[in-house]
Amino acid sequence: MIDAKQLGNRLRRIRELCGLSQEVVAHELELPRTALTNIENGNRKVSILELTKLAEIYKCSPSFFLEESEESQAEDIMVVLHRVLPEKMNDPENISSVRSIVDLYREGKGLLKMLDREIYAEIPNYAAEIKSAGAAVQQGERVAYEERYRLRIGDASIRDIAELLSEQGIWTAAADLPDSMSGLFIHNQSTGFAVLVNADHGLERRRFSYAHEYAHVLFDRDQSVRMTLQKNSSELAEMRANAFASAFLMPSGGVAQWLNSIGKGHPSRLAQVTFNVADGSAMETEIRPRSGSQVITCQDVAVLARRFCVSYDAAVWRLKNLSHVNSAQAHTFLSQKEIAKRHIGLLDKDNQSRRPEQEFHNQLISLAIEAFRREKISRGHLLEIGKKLEVEGEQLLEMAETVRTS
Repeated sequence: MIDAKQLGNRLRRIRELCGLSQEVVAHELELPRTALTNIENGNRKVSILELTKLAEIYKCSPSFFLEESEESQAEDIMVVLHRVLPEKMNDPENISSVRSIVDLYREGKGLLKMLDREIYAEIPNYAAEIKSAGAAVQQGERVAYEERYRLRIGDASIRDIAELLSEQGIWTAAADLPDSMSGLFIHNQSTGFAVLVNADHGLERRRFSYAHEYAHVLFDRDQSVRMTLQKNSSELAEMRANAFASAFLMPSGGVAQWLNSIGKGHPSRLAQVTFNVADGSAMETEIRPRSGSQVITCQDVAVLARRFCVSYDAAVWRLKNLSHVNSAQAHTFLSQKEIAKRHIGLLDKDNQSRRPEQEFHNQLISLAIEAFRREKISRGHLLEIGKKLEVEGEQLLEMAETVRTS
């Protein structure tokens, strides 16, 4: 049982997470503000009636306040999500859906611990103060380069970014989020790192959101929840995450290599110096590509977008930021977007089938089967996990038994 001091700290933390002042909560409790202050400082006992009322105000169960287990930390997330997603969390069906995701995160974290695979702790922490928009962009691009080097990706296109994050122990999933929210980052002791992206958004946008939320894992893990919303896009932390995502998905070297492969991206005139071994002199010559051969077109932009699996708009602005095109060309390309996408056969968001990534479920299934093979969990626990994942129990058990005996 937690003591009065611990209870007071928890009550204060939850009140702050819910964005409520002491005055507001004290008014709801019909108590003086000083009484609530004493409760949160551990200097006054709380009655069962007051705890019940506080649970109603903070929209959680009364038992949450008294629990010492990691279950209470998972409930912490529910309280935060209720604050940041009120339009979703006021619906009992949505509450159940999100609670199920959080429960699965906790299940996965437990399996990782059983198997001694808590590799998420190895993910670097690049936390740094941001003093300006320019610094935000520089930090994002620098860390994108460092992460590509650390992960040994080089300048190659990332085939499946959700899988890449999953391999590092970050839970990834596409979820039902408000249209104004592209993604959500959660960090909690009972779950580890988790990234959710909007399942209703197109494939290219979801990929960018995964990269964006990954930046929050790298830079902003001191926060328990971080949302990516239209209304907070001008914040420096969001600008840094956007710069990271662009550079991580479209590395400057990879873009330059691709342009070079199609004979573009060079100046209209190239100076070439040839060393003369006979007398040690140097002779300079000028190479002039054929007229118009260096012009980047909207079709090239569309092919680049498909190569790196990003949106057409993202490809345009990446070319602009890398100085391969100027502002006027970028705006021209944007005006030609629909023609370019039809020509190259890229699908628009509205025509794409909804394809939420399955890495999260696949991770848990693999972990559960491995834990069963090592006799870390029982047959019943395995079937319980399968039920949570909506996997046919007999098929899961058949696979697990096969792996165990092989």
